[in-house]
Amino acid sequence: MAPGDAGVEQPRKAHRVAKSGAKARKKGKGAAGDDEGGERKNPKAFAFRSATKAKRLQSRSAEIEQRRLHVPIMDRSIGEPPPFVVVVQGPPQVGKSLLIKCLVKHYTKQNLSDVRGPITVVSGKSRRVQFLECPSDINGMIDAAKIADLALLLIDGSYGFEMDTFEFLNIMQVHGFPKVMGVLTHLDQFKDVKKLRKTKQRLKHRFWAEIKEGAKLFYLSGLIHGKYTKREVHNLARFISVIKPIPLSWRMAHPYLLADRFEDVTSSESVRLNRKCDRKITLYGYLRGCNMKRGTKVHITGAGDFSLSGVTSLADPCPLPSAAKKRGLRDKEKLFYAPMSGLGDLLYDKDAVYININDHLVQFSNTDDNSASKKQGKGNDVGVALVKTLQNTKYSLDEKLDQSFINFFGRRPAAQSEDSDMTGNAISSRQNDQGEANILAQVGGNNLSSAGTLESNGHSSSECSSDSEGDNDDDIQPSDHGVDLREEVEFCNGRMRRKAVSANFQDVDDGSDNEDDSHNEDSDDDHLSEGSLSSDGSGEALDSDDGAENTSKWKKSLLARTLARRSASLMQLVYGQASAELDNDSGEEDSSDEEIFVPKGQKKQVKNELPSFDDIDAEDYSKFLKVELRDWSNEDLIKSIRDRFVTGDWSKASVRGREVDENGEGDEEIDGDFEDLETGEVHKSQAAESAAGKPGVHKEDELKVEELRLKKLALKAKFDSEYDGSDLSGEEVDNEKKSKREQSDAGGYFDKLKEEIELRKQMNISELNDLDEDTRVEIEGFRTGTYVRLEIHGVPYELVEHFDPCHPILVGGIGLGEENTGYMQVSLKRHRWHRKVLKTKDPVVVSIGWRRFQTTPVYAIEDRNGRHRMLKYTPEHMHCFAMFWGPLAPPKSGVLAVQSLSSNKVPFRITATGWVQEFNNTARIMKKIKLTGAPCKIFKKTALIKGMFTSDLEVARFEGAAIRTVSGIRGQVKKAAKIEPGDALRRKGENTEGIARCTFEDKVLMSDIVFMRAWVNVEVPTYCNLVTTSLQPRDQMWQGMRTTAELRKAHNIPIPHNKDSVYKGIERKVRKFNAIEVPRKLQPLLPFKSKPKDRPKGKKGSAVDMIPEIMNIGEKKIHGALQQLHLLKHEKTRKEKIKRGLQKKAHEAQKAKTDEITRKRQREDRRERYREEDKKKKRARK
Repeated sequence: MAPGDAGVEQPRKAHRVAKSGAKARKKGKGAAGDDEGGERKNPKAFAFRSATKAKRLQSRSAEIEQRRLHVPIMDRSIGEPPPFVVVVQGPPQVGKSLLIKCLVKHYTKQNLSDVRGPITVVSGKSRRVQFLECPSDINGMIDAAKIADLALLLIDGSYGFEMDTFEFLNIMQVHGFPKVMGVLTHLDQFKDVKKLRKTKQRLKHRFWAEIKEGAKLFYLSGLIHGKYTKREVHNLARFISVIKPIPLSWRMAHPYLLADRFEDVTSSESVRLNRKCDRKITLYGYLRGCNMKRGTKVHITGAGDFSLSGVTSLADPCPLPSAAKKRGLRDKEKLFYAPMSGLGDLLYDKDAVYININDHLVQFSNTDDNSASKKQGKGNDVGVALVKTLQNTKYSLDEKLDQSFINFFGRRPAAQSEDSDMTGNAISSRQNDQGEANILAQVGGNNLSSAGTLESNGHSSSECSSDSEGDNDDDIQPSDHGVDLREEVEFCNGRMRRKAVSANFQDVDDGSDNEDDSHNEDSDDDHLSEGSLSSDGSGEALDSDDGAENTSKWKKSLLARTLARRSASLMQLVYGQASAELDNDSGEEDSSDEEIFVPKGQKKQVKNELPSFDDIDAEDYSKFLKVELRDWSNEDLIKSIRDRFVTGDWSKASVRGREVDENGEGDEEIDGDFEDLETGEVHKSQAAESAAGKPGVHKEDELKVEELRLKKLALKAKFDSEYDGSDLSGEEVDNEKKSKREQSDAGGYFDKLKEEIELRKQMNISELNDLDEDTRVEIEGFRTGTYVRLEIHGVPYELVEHFDPCHPILVGGIGLGEENTGYMQVSLKRHRWHRKVLKTKDPVVVSIGWRRFQTTPVYAIEDRNGRHRMLKYTPEHMHCFAMFWGPLAPPKSGVLAVQSLSSNKVPFRITATGWVQEFNNTARIMKKIKLTGAPCKIFKKTALIKGMFTSDLEVARFEGAAIRTVSGIRGQVKKAAKIEPGDALRRKGENTEGIARCTFEDKVLMSDIVFMRAWVNVEVPTYCNLVTTSLQPRDQMWQGMRTTAELRKAHNIPIPHNKDSVYKGIERKVRKFNAIEVPRKLQPLLPFKSKPKDRPKGKKGSAVDMIPEIMNIGEKKIHGALQQLHLLKHEKTRKEKIKRGLQKKAHEAQKAKTDEITRKRQREDRRERYREEDKKKKRARK
C-alpha cells in the first residue's frame, strides 16, 4: 500500500456465491426439499410412491418388533436391588487395579491404596456399583464370570488380544453371558497416528467377531500423572451407569452372594488347643438371585458344601440416598464400602458396629467440655463421640453388674433392706450409665445434632431407657421403648445416620423418681430446641397425660408414620393378648435394668416400689373347671361323626351338605359375628345383617376392587419399564412407533403375557405385605438386595489359614436335588482351539453351576436305533455325549471342561463346552465287540465252531445270536456241542469247552472265519473329586488325578506295544497263469498275427548242432587260465569299490565340517553387515 493511500479505505473482496460444485448442489437439493416439504405438509394424505421401499420399511419394522419380543420372565426382586457387579478382567500388567482406583476416585473422591476384594460405591440416586478385580488363574476367572453383571475386558492395545481374554469370554458364554465391554489401554505407546487408527479398527472387528456386531469397545488414550484422564474415566462411568443387568436363569433360580467381608469367630481356646480344628466363620454380602431361606444349604467355591448355622439381615453398610426427588447426587452422599481394602468407616455386625477412625483426626485424651465445644466441626464424628462418652463413665462394668440382678418375673418381690439403702445411688448411677448405653446403641449418628456435634447430656439420654435390650418385641408390640436402628436412615456429611424413633412418646412414671421432676422440666427447654428431635432423633419421651396437648403436629404425624410402617403381627393378634394387658393398657409404662422377662403390655415397677395386686381377682388359668363334656365312649356318638373322616362314607356327608345349602344354613351362619382384631371392625353374618336391615360386606366386591388395584399397579409397572427406555436406537424407536399402528397379534399377546406376570407379582407382594416380618421371612425368606450375615460351622481350618481377599468368595445356594450325586448326560464339544482330542476316561475338571470337580467322562454318540455307542475319542467339529458321575445339576445348565489348571502348561486352557441334557441313576452306554472263531468239524449245513467262546455257559448266553462268515454266509448259534469220548478232538487232547454248534444257510469251508457282533455295557467310573483351591495356598497348583499320558511321561514308561493292535501289511503272492492252448482246428482260421509261432514238436536241429565240442589238454589249460584271470579281476574290482566307498564317506564327513564352519562364518559376516547398515540408517535419520 502506498503511503499516500493511508487514509483511504480499501475495498474488500466481495463474496461470490458458488454456482457449481458440491456446495451448490447441496444448497439446491436443500431448497428443493424445502419446497417439497411445503407442498406436502401432511404426509398421511399422500400414498407411498415406491412399493419396494414400502415393503422394505415394513419388513424392517417387523424385524425390530420381533427383536423386541422375548420370553417374559418374572422379576421376583422386591425393594432395593443389590449393587451392580462390575468385574474388571484382563491379563497381568494391563491396568486393572489402576482402572478400579480411578473409577472409585471418580465416584467417591477417595484415593484407594490397594484393590482387595469387592468395592461397593454409590453411583446414583438409585444405583450402586460393586467393583471386583478378576484374578489371572482359571479358578478365579470361573468364579468371577458366575457373578458378573458387567465384564470390563481390558486389552493391551500395543500387544493385542491375549488368551486370557478369550478364555474369560468362553467361560462367560457357558455360565450365562452378561453384558461385556472392551477397554483398550496402553494406546499412548503408538507414535504413529495412522498405525493407531488401523490397530483400533483391527481390534474392534476382532472383538465384534467374538461377541456380536456393534459390541462396545472403549479407548483409554494414556496416563497423566500415573492415572487415566478424568474425562475418559467420566465417560466410562456414564457407560456403566446406563447398562442394565441381563436376567440369567441360573442366577434367578438360586440365591448367592459375593462375600465382601470374612471373619473367623472360632473361640480362641479351641484354636489354642487344636490349631487344625474346624472353624466357625461368618460371611457378609448382598443377597442376589432369589430369596434365601434359613434351611438352605450353600456351596463355597473351592471349599465344599456346608449347612447354614444362621442367617441374619443387617443394616445396609452402603445404603442408597434418600428417596427425595433431586436431580443428582451430592458429593457428601457418595458413599463407599470396601472392608477388605480398608476403605470406609463403619463395619456392621450382628451385635456390634466397628468404627474405623483415622489417627490424625482424633485425640483420645479426655479434654475439657468447654474446650471441646470450641473445637466443633471437622474433628468430631461418630468415633470421637463414642470414645469421649466412654471416658465419662463413673463405674466399671463389674460394679454395675454387682448393683444389678436379673428379674425373671413381671412383678418382682419387695427389695431387701440392704438393697433399699442403695436405691437412690443405684438409680442415679443407672441414669448416667443409661446415657452411655444409649450412645452405644445409637452410634450410627442418632445423638448427633444437625451441626454434627454431640449433645452430651446424661439426663436426656437416660430418658430413652436401655431396657430395649431386654424387650426384643419391637416388631410385635408397637408400644415398646426399644429403638429399631433399621427404621429410618438419613445421611449427613457422607455418613449414614439411623434415626431411632420410639413407638410412643410416653415419659417415665412420675412416681419412679420424684426428685428429678424439676430437672426434667428444666432440661426440656434445653433439648426441645429447634430441630433437636427432627435431626438428632435422640428419642426423648414425653409425658403421656400432659404431652398430648403440648406435642406439636409433626410429632403426631411422625408417630402415625412409624406405626403405619410396622407390619401387624398375626402371632400377637391371636396369642399375645392377656387379661392383665387389657386391664393396664391405659397405664403408663416404665423400664428397669433388672426386668427382662416381662409380659407384653404389662406395667413395670421401679426397684424400690412394692408389687401391685390390681389383678388379684383375675381368672386363674391354671385351675381346671369341670364342665359338661360329651361321653365319647358312646357308640352312637362315635357313629355320628364317623363319616367326617377319611375312612367314612363321604356320600352321606355330601347329602348333609346339600341339605344344609337347601335350608339356607352356611358357614357364615354357623360362625356368626366376628371381629377383626387388627382393624377393630365388627363383621356380622348375613342373617344378622338382614335382620338389622343393613347391607353386608360383599366379598365379591372386595375381590373386584382388589383385582382392579393390582391391575393398576401392573399397568404402572409396565409404563415404568417402557418409560425407562430400551437398547434401541432413535431411528429404531421411531420405526417402532410407526409399527404400533399395525401391531401383530404376537405383539399383543406378548404385552398381555407381561401384564399377567406383573399382576401375579403384585398379588404376591400384596399377600406378603400383610404378614409381619418374622412370618414373612419364614415363608418367603430373606429378599434379594438384603445385606446378610451367614454363619457357617465345621469349615476346614485351611480356608481361614489360606484366605486371600484378592480372590472372590462366592457363596451359592443349592437347590432341591442338587445335593445328590449321580450320572449326568452332557452334550459336549471339544473347543476348536484345544490342540488334542479328548480320550475316554481321561480325568477333566468340570464346572457346573457353583461347583468345580474332577471326573472321568465316557464319550458316546447316538445311533439311529437310539443306542448310545461308546467313543474312544471325541469327534472332530461336532457334539457328542459325555456321561460322568458327579453332583446333579438341572438340565440346560452350562458345562465347562478344563484339563489343566496351570497357566503355563497349555496355550489355551478351555478344553470343551456343553450343557446338561439329563441326569439318571444308571448309565446306558454300549460298546461293540467282535467274537471270532473257526470251524473244527463241518457237516452239510452245520458246523462246530471253536475259539469263539471260552465255556459252555457263554454259549448258552448267546444261543440264537446271529453269526456270519467273512465270505458272507449267515448263520445262527444253536447250543453247546457235546463231544463224545471217542471223538477225534478228544483223541488229539484239545479243549472241548466253548465249542458251539451252529447252522448256516450254506456249507462252510474249513478256511472260513466265523465272527459274531455283540454289544456290552460300559461301566462309567464313579469318580468325583471336588476342586478345593480355597483350602491351599493360591500360589500352589491344585493337583488331582493325572492322565495316562502324564503318568507315562513322569515315570518314563514307553507306550505298550500290542501285536494284535498293529496294522499288518497285505502280502499277496504273484500268480502265474498257464499258456493258452489254441485248438489245431482253430489255428488255420486265425490271422497270421494271432497264429502260434512255436516250432512243432518232434522236429529237431541239424546234426552239426547236435555234436558236442571237446577240448584237448592245451585248450583246457588256456580256458582255466582265463577263468582265473577273470576271477582275480572281479576280486580286485570288488576291493577297489569298497575302498572308494570308505574314502567317499570320509570325504563327505570332512566336507560337512567345512560347510558348517563356512555357514557360521557367513552368518557372522551377514550380522556384521546388517549391523553396520542399521547404524548407517540411524545416522541418516538423525
